[in-house]
Amino acid sequence: MTLTENPAPDSGHGGRARPEPAPDSAPVPGSLPARWAHGTPGRRRAAEPPIQVHHYDEHTVILRQSKSLSYEAPFLYLLFGDDRALLLDTGATADPALFPLRATVDRLIAGWLSEHPRAHYELVVAHSHGHQDHLAADPQFAGRPATTVLPRDAESVRSFFGFGADWPTGTVSFDLGGRVLEVLGSPGHHEAAITVHDPRTGILLTGDTVLPGRLYAFDSAAYLATLDRLAAFAAERRVTHVLGGHVEMTRRPRRDHPLGATCQPDEAPLEMTADDVVAIRDAAASVAGRPGVHRFDNFVIYLEPRRTDLLALVARGLAHRVCSALVRPLRRRNGEIRP
Repeated sequence: MTLTENPAPDSGHGGRARPEPAPDSAPVPGSLPARWAHGTPGRRRAAEPPIQVHHYDEHTVILRQSKSLSYEAPFLYLLFGDDRALLLDTGATADPALFPLRATVDRLIAGWLSEHPRAHYELVVAHSHGHQDHLAADPQFAGRPATTVLPRDAESVRSFFGFGADWPTGTVSFDLGGRVLEVLGSPGHHEAAITVHDPRTGILLTGDTVLPGRLYAFDSAAYLATLDRLAAFAAERRVTHVLGGHVEMTRRPRRDHPLGATCQPDEAPLEMTADDVVAIRDAAASVAGRPGVHRFDNFVIYLEPRRTDLLALVARGLAHRVCSALVRPLRRRNGEIRP
């Protein structure tokens, strides 16, 4: 069974026309895990695979890079359409021997094609934004047949998706074949940041713009404008889940994990809601013009962070690593963790 019985005509890489109004039909249901792989204590890194693969539904896959490879542990998203798949982000590790993303994606696509055979199938590799922890494995896809890997710069992103003069205020469509995504320009954290809405599932993919963690607004004016647009957009769409690029908050209000933490057993859920987008917008507006670190229950806003703010973040992370190294032998001796 394909996503549509009569797919829309192909118009290049997905079509760049203005999006149609959101359909009245309810989003297709899917599932999220109760807990994601969140790292292992001590040196037991081999206990966790390099990539966690979760099928939200038959045509939607969420991947998480292991914290044993990178404390960033980014989330990646693979969406299947009738004509092509979209891989949003490629993670924080380039080495395929350590982080076999290409092999994993090839296996997932082969599995999908075994159920939905077609003679030609494309892959588009795009990025929520252009920071290294979201595109390090791009080179793994070099030379892959029928594959387009987008550059990280804003001009390439604008051109590929067809924003034209409407960047970043416009919304454009990107057709996977029977599955038309909506793409919004979302600068503020990064100049080339985008947000992707999938009307089929109702999922809003927000990269590092909205997530349960540290929200770095390096350009505060652009970030506030992006949040205004996202809040208005979400109010007009069926949004089932808001899924970002990382989880950094604990389950304790206002408390984030230290930078560099390689095990987060009490991390907050990945999924947020349209109401959370509004809450982040309102929180950011409330601290506008006040550069620094601002803590809220479910996120921390780094508004145009100063050098001292970033140094304090790094210092806390280093202190956490030192304390963990000192405490670990005691816990092992008491039988709390295995060697």
